[in-house]
Amino acid sequence: MQSMQATVATPTSSALSQFSTSTQDKSSTAGQTSSTGPQPSRPSIIPPRSKSKGWSTGASGGRMRRIIAEDPEWSLAIVPLLTELCIQHIVKNFQNNPILKQLLPEHKQKVLDHLSPDLPLAVTANLIDDESYWRRCCTQRWPVCHVAKHGGSWKRMFFERHLENLLKHFIPSTTDPALILDLLPLCRNYVRRLRVDQFLPPMKLPPRPRSGELSDSGSEAEVEEPATDHYQLEDLVAGLSHLEELDLVYGVKDCGMNFEWNLFLFTYRDCHSLAATIKACHTLKIFRLTRSKVDDDKARILIRSLLDHPALEELDLSHNLVGDRGARAAAKLLSHSRLRVLNLANNQVLAVNTTLTSINLSCNHIGLDGGKQLLEGMSDNRTLLEFDLRLSDVAQESEYLIGQALCANREAARQRAPNPSCFMSPITAKGPENPAG
Repeated sequence: MQSMQATVATPTSSALSQFSTSTQDKSSTAGQTSSTGPQPSRPSIIPPRSKSKGWSTGASGGRMRRIIAEDPEWSLAIVPLLTELCIQHIVKNFQNNPILKQLLPEHKQKVLDHLSPDLPLAVTANLIDDESYWRRCCTQRWPVCHVAKHGGSWKRMFFERHLENLLKHFIPSTTDPALILDLLPLCRNYVRRLRVDQFLPPMKLPPRPRSGELSDSGSEAEVEEPATDHYQLEDLVAGLSHLEELDLVYGVKDCGMNFEWNLFLFTYRDCHSLAATIKACHTLKIFRLTRSKVDDDKARILIRSLLDHPALEELDLSHNLVGDRGARAAAKLLSHSRLRVLNLANNQVLAVNTTLTSINLSCNHIGLDGGKQLLEGMSDNRTLLEFDLRLSDVAQESEYLIGQALCANREAARQRAPNPSCFMSPITAKGPENPAG
């Protein structure tokens, strides 16, 4: 026991040396402190631990920092905002639950920017007025878009061209008329102009044989031809409360090897139906029916329906078969309407006249354009011998060419007449003579 206590109580030499050293350090430090006065305590600096992995050392042994390149796509907003989620949900379910008017303006614009142009018109027609949306609808469907021809409105352009395409490809007795009439509640407020340059006739079905009987020539008996009447516009135009312009051509485009003359036939049923249509449309200002083989009888039917029309300002029946009787009906219309423009170019006015030899249009404000139209009318005339155009403001060139045509007519008539000296001067350009008094 005594030996163990001695061992525990007796300090080792190394411990004594460390103790003496620390005692000396403390005494020297205390001496310096007492000699220099109180000093502020200095914080202890603990060096960072060295990392054995992930740090690279250079040639000098110093540590190099890791450099991470910036990612422009990186964002702290990993979870989208609740408003963005709501907008995405509205766009996705817009066809079943169209929510637009209740949204704030900035949210409404985001919804419109992301809506598909292929949404049903029953959903978008009367709900969306944003022009940028309808512009996307137009440019997706048609490569060339002249919005200026449609009043500068993309929505109006879409509905007018959409309705025109339906009419161009409508096949009577095959296409369901409800396809067009069901569109009326959606487009009635936006369609102001219809320009249809094609009307398809009914589809011609192959004839069915009649019990194998043959005619004398060995061919099958004739089968009745189907009716060639086209789509009747009466119900459609009656529903377009803002229609102002109607431009029609009864013909077929791109018929190729299937060409037949009856593809370009404007029937009497078409004529009577169209006459009733334009008579009932009190907002119509411009009516054009060109390249449709409109003869005198059909022209008179159409013009009769336009007498005392409250709004019509322009009538164009050019490139048809209108003759003298149709021209007389058009002349009567001038005094029974508000007409400002009448176009009868490339028709048959005075083409078959064999009695008219003198016309006096002096002291009328015919003007330069009127003189050109008179010159066109004289190109096919062979009977007129005198044309009085004094004080009518006709261009000198037109007057000269009309005079040349009259000279040719007079020369042909002189060769046929027994007394050539009885012919008058072909054209009078001087002022009217005053009677002697």
